Amino acid sequence: MGDIWKRLVIQVIRKELTIRNKLGLHARAAAKIVQTSNQFQSNIRIIKNGREANAKSMLDILTLSCPRGTRIELRAEGKDAAEALAALAVLFDNKFGEE
Repeated sequence: MGDIWKRLVIQVIRKELTIRNKLGLHARAAAKIVQTSNQFQSNIRIIKNGREANAKSMLDILTLSCPRGTRIELRAEGKDAAEALAALAVLFDNKFGEE
């Protein structure tokens, strides 16, 4: 019975971040988020002021309009949620490799 429960457990992880790169979440940064998110099975969302975007959709991300200084929440749900948010946090912390 224990193995069955391990396979059924779904992690939900949340992390708050601030957009720190000069240009905010523009197309190049959004593409890097999508590329990183697609490496994971988890459902990953970006939340800004109650509006949600699928982190695996560039168009969704761009519709959030997140300039520098914007506070967002990343939420990942799935077996590899912790790993997904860790990888995305590095991307945000490194300002998407732009500065």
